[in-house]
Amino acid sequence: MITSEEIKRRLWDGANELRGSMDASRYKDYMLGLMFYKFLSDKTLETFKITAGVGQLSEKELVDEYAKAKTEYGDNLNKMIQGVLGYYVSPEYLYQTWIKDINSGSFEVQKVTDSLNSFERTIAVSGDSSDFIGLFSSSTLDLTDTALGSNLHERSKNIKALILLFADLNMVALQKGDILGDAYEYLIGQFAMESGKKAGEFYTPHQVSEVMAQIVAKSSEIKSIYDPTVGSGSLLLTVKKHLGKNVQRDLSYYGQEKNTATYNLTRMNLLLHGVRPEKMTIKNGDTLSNDWPEDPQNPNEGVQFDGVVMNPPYSAKNWNKAGLKVSDPRFEVAGTLPPDSKGDFAFLLHGLYHLGTNGTMAIVLPHGVLFRGSSEGEIRKRLLDKNYIDTIIGLPNNLFTNTGIPVVIIILKKNRKIDAPVLIIDASNSFIKIGKQNVLQEKDIAKIVDVYIEKAEITGYSHLATREEIKKNEYNMNIPRYVESIDTEISQDVDAHLLGGIPQKNIDDLSILQALVPDVLNSYLQTIRPGYVNLTKSVDELTSEILNDVRINNMSDEIRTKTKDYIEKYWNILRNVDNSTDITNLMGEMLESIKNILSDYKYIDVYNGYQVIAEIWKDALTHDTELIANEGFYKMGRTREPNMITKGSGKNKREEQDGWVGSIIPNDLIAQELYHAELEAIENKKDSIREIETELTELVEAAKDEDSKEYNALYDVLKKNKDDEIGNAFDNKLLKTELKKAQKDTEEYHLLKKVETLISNKSSLIKAVRIEEKELKDAVGERILVLTDAEVDMLMYKKWFGSTVEKMVGLVHIPLKAELNSLQMIQERYADTLSEIDMEIDRLMSEFEALKDELVVK
Repeated sequence: MITSEEIKRRLWDGANELRGSMDASRYKDYMLGLMFYKFLSDKTLETFKITAGVGQLSEKELVDEYAKAKTEYGDNLNKMIQGVLGYYVSPEYLYQTWIKDINSGSFEVQKVTDSLNSFERTIAVSGDSSDFIGLFSSSTLDLTDTALGSNLHERSKNIKALILLFADLNMVALQKGDILGDAYEYLIGQFAMESGKKAGEFYTPHQVSEVMAQIVAKSSEIKSIYDPTVGSGSLLLTVKKHLGKNVQRDLSYYGQEKNTATYNLTRMNLLLHGVRPEKMTIKNGDTLSNDWPEDPQNPNEGVQFDGVVMNPPYSAKNWNKAGLKVSDPRFEVAGTLPPDSKGDFAFLLHGLYHLGTNGTMAIVLPHGVLFRGSSEGEIRKRLLDKNYIDTIIGLPNNLFTNTGIPVVIIILKKNRKIDAPVLIIDASNSFIKIGKQNVLQEKDIAKIVDVYIEKAEITGYSHLATREEIKKNEYNMNIPRYVESIDTEISQDVDAHLLGGIPQKNIDDLSILQALVPDVLNSYLQTIRPGYVNLTKSVDELTSEILNDVRINNMSDEIRTKTKDYIEKYWNILRNVDNSTDITNLMGEMLESIKNILSDYKYIDVYNGYQVIAEIWKDALTHDTELIANEGFYKMGRTREPNMITKGSGKNKREEQDGWVGSIIPNDLIAQELYHAELEAIENKKDSIREIETELTELVEAAKDEDSKEYNALYDVLKKNKDDEIGNAFDNKLLKTELKKAQKDTEEYHLLKKVETLISNKSSLIKAVRIEEKELKDAVGERILVLTDAEVDMLMYKKWFGSTVEKMVGLVHIPLKAELNSLQMIQERYADTLSEIDMEIDRLMSEFEALKDELVVK
């Protein structure tokens, strides 16, 4: 069975190979559009199979049966399928028919165009089937576009290659586990990153979506969700993911998108994620120019939603092309219109207007909305006075593909208590860098959401701003006014520089050491004058004593025991997952559980532990549990698959099998655990090769030295380039020639013979390593099939949790080592007093003067 990760990798690799020089933002329309048409074809065949009761048939047989039934029953069959799906794909226009034509050599691009046009005519006239209308408009999928190829032959070749990319994927089967939807969403994200600034219109980075979606999902009872700038629909789908199955089933999705191609992408994305047509209402239109959706029962009132999420275009210029007035009900609450040059607050006010009384809204906007003046300042004041702004979250810069500016998430609510403060979170320093982008890690997202839910104040990270504070700052909400960054720089002490010693204040600031091991720390200190101390031993000795202190060891042992119990609990659950297991909930439970365990320890950062478990899921469990749920733990442990590698280039590029790999157990792990002797023998030979290479390198360098004995014997057998310049290796051919000429028992002969022997031994060892590695690889490939249950247990335990206990125990040492490193730095800072430095300068100057006097000018 193919997993979602494998599908993602294969499709993205295929996209990169097939699109050539076409811009990613354009190619995505073709790739994702044809992928969706394959889904529609597969759904049609599945519906025919079920309604016609034709039993178990191969795909080819099913297509043939469908064609026969179409000939026999005509419109009645069409209407039957249309009644179930809201559309149908005729047999002659099936994706499978395109593949058949490709294989028979009769494929024509026009057939694809005809199929897409035909689909429009097969959609039911009434009901919710309008969700399928216009999906394949020529503005989205123009198969005559020369970007696909400069002539019909080239276009045909490229389109055929793209069609074949999805040929073996059963889209219906993949949709059931949300694998298809995940792959589609992944491709959208990858195309967004490739497209750079062009991507801003349709994609919100996953980690930003996660923060917004988790906050909205956890802080309101969600029955309806709305995104007025819906893009690809990723925000709506991320909210869905964080809701229970029962809530998901009844959830109503609303969205509006101005760009037609992106609007089509949204509908495809939602349908592929299993959103039923009757539960989604997506409109192609300009959100600001014409308010939508309106309540049919109350024409002058907008529909209100439990959740509103949006990532609008930043600081949109000339947003008010429709000439809207402040009397527009969306803007009445603000008392003024946002400036024409910046539409940020226009989008915010539109979303707020459609937010239900008990709902939650999350919007991403540029940082400037927090402090810009004029009409934006008036709007911000009005929103704060009306108590609508609940939370402001400052994010790192360079998170988005379309802008490097820092952005903020603003959370709005309409049912806040009158005296409720505004929570301000500064998460701008919480990220890692991947390539050119800054990225929030799982622990960063979890911390933001936890602080939001708990309304927690953390020095240097979050603050609850009262109405009085906000007024005092004249409604300027710039984050640094409320959350002061922690100054990690330790200030300089003039007395310590002049007279030496470590300031006692710096010792007192080592709060964790003072709390956990004050007696050990103080036993290493000697007061040299009031307020200043010296260390009586080195920091290294202090570090060793502290890390081995019984209190630290007891804490480490506690965490070790609790982590082992935690792993044992989930080890048994993970081995027994099946299709009834909610994998997403299981992951959430494991992450929450490790936080609860570590929260008992005041000085441990629970989010570092959270990240350890999050990475186990990302690196292994997400992939493995998907397979285990379908096939079983031990069966998958003994399952292997071909190891496909790419050979050649250009027209000769091809895929070939190179042995076997375990489906869930890595070959390297099997080799390490079950083939110690073989690995050791190979490694010993590699060590010998490295020793020979070192010896040969030394001989080469000696041969270049005219004063050495090696020069006379070996210089002439060094390799030379075409310009007759000496290289860094010996020439075998020249070596053999010189050996034949050299007189035996001479020093020259022995040196030449030594080089020959070393080269020969190296060659033999390389050959032996190659043979033994091949034998080991083959042995491991076969061993996968006969692994015992105990071996599967041992290997999978090591794969999933091999280093987890030590990583959790290591969390105890992190804050201690950080303070001990600070102590080392402080000690070094004040190690030399000013007078000692002056004395050293005087000594060096004296030596310089003495040396100068010795100099004789000729």
